[in-house]
Amino acid sequence: MGRSRYKIYEPTHPHFVTCTILHWIPIFTRVETTEIVYESLKYLQQTDNLKIYAHVILENHLHLVVSSDDIGKSMRKFKAHTAKEILKLLQNRNVKTILEQLAFYKKAHKKDTTYQLWQEGIQPKLIINDKMMIDRINYIHNNPVTRGYIDDAKYWRYSSARDYEGVEGLIEIEKFF
Repeated sequence: MGRSRYKIYEPTHPHFVTCTILHWIPIFTRVETTEIVYESLKYLQQTDNLKIYAHVILENHLHLVVSSDDIGKSMRKFKAHTAKEILKLLQNRNVKTILEQLAFYKKAHKKDTTYQLWQEGIQPKLIINDKMMIDRINYIHNNPVTRGYIDDAKYWRYSSARDYEGVEGLIEIEKFF
């Protein structure tokens, strides 16, 4: 993952990953930006054998427990595509304040682009056993509750918590329990 200090040693095994917007800027407050994330994940489900065990999207970051044929490659494709599409949306909507922030906080070594959307890396953590898988899934689902946004995880629209409660979510997932 570029300049990340995190390494992926088992690229086909499930990993807990975090993707954070540069400088924690609230990008996912628009339905259209979350739709770009979901469309990209759906595409990777078809092309990269991406399996999503859990997910949550908050205003400035997302967490996933995922596996694919090569998780590092899949996540690079995900971040490149979503960055391109979200930046295009922000430019078309003339969202100057956010675009100015994305230009200001861009890393100095990124000379080939005006903006940077994502922080570098995905902080991958290999899921080593069932307990860790369950802990990470619960952490993901309770993230909006912990932040005080809702009282019950199943009510967060942009999460797989509803799938684990028997309610169809916004994207197909591989339920673990």
